[in-house]
Amino acid sequence: MSNPRFRRLLLLVLLPLLGAGGCAKSQNVPFVPPPAPTTTTATTFQNPLLSSGPDPWVAQKDGFYYFMSTLNDRLAIWKTAKMSDLRTTSATVVWTPAATGAASANLWAPELYFFDGKWYIYYTAGIAPGDFGLQRTWVLENSNADPTKGTWVDKGRIYNPTADFWAIDGTVLEQNGNRYLIWSGHNGVDAIQRLFISRMSNPWSLTGPRVELSHPEFGWENVGPPYVNEGPEILQRGGKTFLVYSASFCGTDQYALGMLTTTSTADPMLAASWTKSAQPVFSQNPANRAYATGHNCFFTSKDGQESWIVYHANSNPNEGCVEKRNPRMQKFTWNADGTPNFGVPVAINVDILKPSGE
Repeated sequence: MSNPRFRRLLLLVLLPLLGAGGCAKSQNVPFVPPPAPTTTTATTFQNPLLSSGPDPWVAQKDGFYYFMSTLNDRLAIWKTAKMSDLRTTSATVVWTPAATGAASANLWAPELYFFDGKWYIYYTAGIAPGDFGLQRTWVLENSNADPTKGTWVDKGRIYNPTADFWAIDGTVLEQNGNRYLIWSGHNGVDAIQRLFISRMSNPWSLTGPRVELSHPEFGWENVGPPYVNEGPEILQRGGKTFLVYSASFCGTDQYALGMLTTTSTADPMLAASWTKSAQPVFSQNPANRAYATGHNCFFTSKDGQESWIVYHANSNPNEGCVEKRNPRMQKFTWNADGTPNFGVPVAINVDILKPSGE
């Protein structure tokens, strides 16, 4: 029992039995600074974008990109006019939690949004380093036009009062004039990570029922334990809404992306509105040194002509769910039926054309 690795493995086995926690998104190890820039040209960049950056997120506003990722003990924003310049961009720490309390440790998967003239960060946090059983989703608010400046105000926990269970990876869907929070959590019966949705009454409060949209069903979603659907992200185009999520345990090389699809006018609170893809839409590519490909987001090139996916991956097999996960990006296309075609993970350390407009 003195071996830390053994204790972590034992924890993963016991958590589903205890009903206490779920996927250990990230261990509390020090953040590794980005390495020196790799060889690039005026028109190309290389993956990975940083040496570390689990659960990457990108927001766009007024010609700037704002990047965030899991840092465990703080929240930071990288502000850049070009995503291909992320490696040479400095991060600004915008939130350091209290030393103790319900949101003092295990800060995961921050997402930044601009709603109604203010910025909001949705993030996951818990009560003690390494104790993942009390993870919940929290909200910060900033009225400054620049999210790297001004004061972030703690708006507290965002949760559904009818079902207050373990909840991580909150993301926001805007549809039919309403906003909805979608997250990964427990149902109060078992420790399987499922995707839930609730309508938002304001950027920090939920109202009405909680509805389950997805849980692990197919073999590629059930590599674990724990058994996981998490990291929901929204992509909208051409009258369709896509919910792209991560499946299987993040510590396995089989961590991959699945997808639910509905129309842009459907009621997203109805599980029947969504159709689930039977196969992963993006998964590991050992030849290109991409393992555990998951927890993604999307952005549009500066000229608005290209669609890009950002995701994290490990560069070697069996590297687990820790800070070796690094952020990568690549352009994707669209199929004739209007669905996204993410292709396969591109190779690391090779030249890739920069997003158009950069």
